[in-house]
Amino acid sequence: MILTDTHSHIYSEEFTEDIAQVIRRAEENGITKIFLPVTEYESIAPMLETYAVKPEIFYPMVGLYPGSVTSDVANQLQKILPYLQDSRIIGIGEIGLDFYWNRDFEQEQIYAFETQMQWSKQNNDMPVSVHCRKAFEEVFKCFKNLNYQSYNGVFHCFGGDLNQAEKLIEMGFKLGIGGVVTFKNAHLADIVKQIDLKHLVLETDAPYLAPVPFRGKRNEPAYIKQIAQKVAEIKQIALETVAQQTTANAMDLLRKRKADSV
Repeated sequence: MILTDTHSHIYSEEFTEDIAQVIRRAEENGITKIFLPVTEYESIAPMLETYAVKPEIFYPMVGLYPGSVTSDVANQLQKILPYLQDSRIIGIGEIGLDFYWNRDFEQEQIYAFETQMQWSKQNNDMPVSVHCRKAFEEVFKCFKNLNYQSYNGVFHCFGGDLNQAEKLIEMGFKLGIGGVVTFKNAHLADIVKQIDLKHLVLETDAPYLAPVPFRGKRNEPAYIKQIAQKVAEIKQIALETVAQQTTANAMDLLRKRKADSV
């Protein structure tokens, strides 16, 4: 069984002491592909250090997370942009909009998001990992402004309703399903039940949002197996089917890049 974690921050300081064991546990549980999005320029060096530990399983990404955006957003983006030419980098993320706590730097967030979505198109439809929290209306406005025919990426930690899910799928996005799907009374389970498996990918968002029975503890890629088992239960299908299809979906993000991609 081969499983894929499409969103993990295991380069962060929470894993400094035991990264080798975390990787070993992931592989023991069938997780052989792990995407590594960053949150700002300063995250890139530790992310690439983690990638170097075992490059055959890691898929590095670079981007500016909405919560990291400041008034100096243009310079923040300028420092990240050159990394898109690095052959190790497979995608742009974690990007998006987040107005959960406040609307500080709202216009700067929108500028960063739209700019990085443009980078995706300018770089052979490089996959994006989109963070959206209390900002669906604004995100859809950005897509309208960009006016692209389709997109290539994942709506990370999807938390919207069925209508929003269907709109995103129509645009070309996969929906990122993580530990929240295992939480009691999580409406995400109802969404997963109604969405075809071919539109879903699995993710941990480690070290955050650990699935049941690890809720409240540090999350890690090995726990993708619990998420996959929950999806299999919801859809009443075999775990192996979930593993195979969601991994194929994740790899499709790379295959969808234009023919002239590196």
